[in-house]
Amino acid sequence: MSVTSLASSHLSRPEAKAASVLPDAWVITQRDLRHWLREPWGVIIGWLFPVMSVLLFGGLFGGAINVPGADYFAFLIPGMFALTMLFGLESTMMAVTTDAEKGVTDRFRSLPMNAASVVLGRCCADMLNSVVALLVMVVTGLAVGWRWQNGLAAALVAVGLLLFLRFSLLWVGIYIGLRARGPQAVTAVQILVWPIGFLSSVFVDPASMPRILGVIASWNPLSVTASATRELFGTPGYGGETWIAQHAIEMAVVLPLAITAIFLPLSALAYRSLNR
Repeated sequence: MSVTSLASSHLSRPEAKAASVLPDAWVITQRDLRHWLREPWGVIIGWLFPVMSVLLFGGLFGGAINVPGADYFAFLIPGMFALTMLFGLESTMMAVTTDAEKGVTDRFRSLPMNAASVVLGRCCADMLNSVVALLVMVVTGLAVGWRWQNGLAAALVAVGLLLFLRFSLLWVGIYIGLRARGPQAVTAVQILVWPIGFLSSVFVDPASMPRILGVIASWNPLSVTASATRELFGTPGYGGETWIAQHAIEMAVVLPLAITAIFLPLSALAYRSLNR
C-alpha cells in the first residue's frame, strides 16, 4: 500500500479533521517502519557503524590512553553510547529532507490530518531505531568486557538519559531537514557531526585539550551525558573538578531539555511554513 493511500484510507472519515494526533502519528510511524523493511541495509549499517567505531578507536588508541582504574574499552563504551545517539541525527535529517524534496511532506500537509502527527510519527520511528541501536551497542560493550557496576536501576536511568539526549537531537535533525534545500545541503551539515563528537569527553579527558577547547568539550551535551552515564554505570573515568563535571547527571537532564525547548517549536514552525 502506498504512503498516500495508507494515509488517505486512515483519514477518509468525515470526522478526520478532528482525529487525534496519536492515531495519525502511528500511521506515519508504520510508513517509516515499512520503508526500513523494504530497504534494511541503510538501517543495519547505521546500527553497525558505531560497533566498528568502538573496535577501531578501542583497538587503535586503547594501548596509548591511560584511564584511572579501568581499561580504555570500559571508559569508551559509555561515551560511544552517547555518540550513537548523535549519529542518529544524520538519518533523521536525511529522511526528513528527502520526504520534503519528493513532495511526500506536501501530500501529508494536504490531507485532513493534524500537522503535529507527521513530525511526531517521524519522532516515534527514529526513537525505535535508536533503542535498537543502543541495544546493539550494549551487546558490543558486553562482548569487549564492559559491565555496569551500580545495579540495574542506575543502568536504566543511564539508558533513559541517553534516549533523552537522542530525543532532543531528533528535533534538531527534523528542523535542519525541513530547512535544508535538498539532500546535498544535509550532507554538508552531516560533516559537522564528527567534530562535535570528537570535541567531547567520548574519547579522551577534556582536561588534556587546550584550555578553550577543553571548556567547550566539557559543556558539550554529548560530554555531559557521557559523564553522567559513566557515573551511573559505575565506569571509572577522569572525573574532574569543574562545576559541569560535578553536576553531570543534573545537566544531562537540563541541556537536552533546553535543546528540546528550542528546536521542538522551531520544527513545528518550519513544518507549518514549509513551501517547496
